[in-house]
Amino acid sequence: MAVAGRVTHANGTAERRASETMLKARRKAAGRRITAGEGKAYDTADHVANLRAIGVTPHVTQNQAVTKTGKNRSSAIDERTTRHPGYGMSQSRRAMVECIFGWGKQHGTMRKTKHRGIARVAADFLLNLIAYNLIRIPKLLAA
Repeated sequence: MAVAGRVTHANGTAERRASETMLKARRKAAGRRITAGEGKAYDTADHVANLRAIGVTPHVTQNQAVTKTGKNRSSAIDERTTRHPGYGMSQSRRAMVECIFGWGKQHGTMRKTKHRGIARVAADFLLNLIAYNLIRIPKLLAA
């Protein structure tokens, strides 16, 4: 199920900032520390520090790729986080987010937007998330 969604201008850090905003609200609603599985694009020291500051345990995929200059990247996620079984579970669940976007592109209206402006694109995006959830509910109830 999709629990939150946000549309922003693409500027290189927009996804990380949107993630922090949505997770901060989710953490506040939960009333306790939560975990968040994210891709390796989110493996930056400032993002990981911001998540820890708001009470979210970041289960971010480690980005230890080799750069064009031949150096290994240094991950902001260390052994303290990756050694727990919950880290592996978060990484497997993280792939499920891609199913939401895949459904929206294949069955919804997210393949190519017909709208201009953040407000209109956001309304269309949230409508796709709602439709996805409505289709998922009977399948989850049957299980």
